[in-house]
Amino acid sequence: MIVEDIGGANKQGTTARIPNSFVYRYVPESAGDLAHGKLEVLQVLNNVDHQPITQATQTPLHSPDQVALHVYGSSFEANWVTVHDTAVDGNAPFNANTLVKAKNGTPFKRPENGRFRPGAGFREFYFDETGDTNATSPENVDEGGWCSIFKLSQSRPGASSARLSIFFRCDGTRAGFDNTAFLSHDLMTFVEDAGDTLHGQRNALDNGWVFDVTTDYSDPSNQPVRWLAEGRDPSATIDAAAGGFGKNDGDNEITGTEVSDGDPNVNGLLGAKNPHLFQDKDWRFFYTEQHGDNRTYEVVPAP
Repeated sequence: MIVEDIGGANKQGTTARIPNSFVYRYVPESAGDLAHGKLEVLQVLNNVDHQPITQATQTPLHSPDQVALHVYGSSFEANWVTVHDTAVDGNAPFNANTLVKAKNGTPFKRPENGRFRPGAGFREFYFDETGDTNATSPENVDEGGWCSIFKLSQSRPGASSARLSIFFRCDGTRAGFDNTAFLSHDLMTFVEDAGDTLHGQRNALDNGWVFDVTTDYSDPSNQPVRWLAEGRDPSATIDAAAGGFGKNDGDNEITGTEVSDGDPNVNGLLGAKNPHLFQDKDWRFFYTEQHGDNRTYEVVPAP
């Protein structure tokens, strides 16, 4: 599975972005072959006439297709469409983002990261949509502007079809999701990269949140748990005070989060087995803060 982060152009006269990033998978000719195989793109069909949801259908402001994707309780049929096949197209470099638009792939507002649910046989994949990262976007509430989490379900790994549904729709307090990791079979964390503009607008820096995949977040009484409220380190603080004169961008986006037992074998693939964080000493939890002093931290149990 491969997720793409390419920001789209603004919709006319607004700070809402045209969805411009896609979800892909690579299907090798044989296991482990990274040179011969197919690149496929996720194509989601609408529930009205079962036509592909494309960039063109999501370009108008408040596009019906884009609104429908973000309605709690909705579920959409999806297909995997071949973008490039080395057996047919060879090995010359190509622009996947350009090709998938001609293949009617379904774009999102920057699906920056995703993970298979552990212990689910690689049949459930969760990915985020970073969104517009601007509090003035008219598409924040209903069209993924704040950010979103989607669930992609397949009957088996490698199936040609899937189902897509919205798992969580962000609200501004939760915004600009970046990276994710599963903490257990049911619990996953998403961390934010809201960016300097949104930091100033909401007067808050980035956070880390824990979600339970068995919870219905359409019920407003159910809320994710915040485990990290990040500040600025010295270098980023200096940069922010001076208007960003250096290369630290004035923030410490939580650009990486990882939970692993370090197993380098096939059984150690992320998603193959349930993490036993804080119970088994081999399982460890790290996160990184980009920009500034670029520190990496380990999350450990409270004494």
